[in-house]
Amino acid sequence: QVQLVESGGGSVQAGGSLRLSCVASLDIYINFCMGWFRQAPGKEREGVASISRGGTRTDYSDSVKGRFTISRDNRKKMLYLQMNNLKPEDTAMYVCAAQDCDATWSPTFQGFTIWGQGTQVSVSS
Repeated sequence: QVQLVESGGGSVQAGGSLRLSCVASLDIYINFCMGWFRQAPGKEREGVASISRGGTRTDYSDSVKGRFTISRDNRKKMLYLQMNNLKPEDTAMYVCAAQDCDATWSPTFQGFTIWGQGTQVSVSS
């Protein structure tokens, strides 16, 4: 059974940092493109960051550009999201996602089919 398990969430003050991690039980992890999404109470889920199979191509939502960095370790089957200069509006459940893709894939927030349970991030002012 394919599983994505997130960790690293917590409560921080505005301006602080957190690093989220996602471990994947995917047989051939390098065949999957990965992404981070978030959903705040009463709001729709939104894409935060996505990354290609080899980690060389990334995309970010405008709201996190310059503050968040997505990365992956294919040997460890891990996905990360480094979040700096956090703002109260970053408060949400953060979810790791995966999709089978090829080497020509361009980072996007569409087409993800495998989802984790999420880890909560709360930022106070």
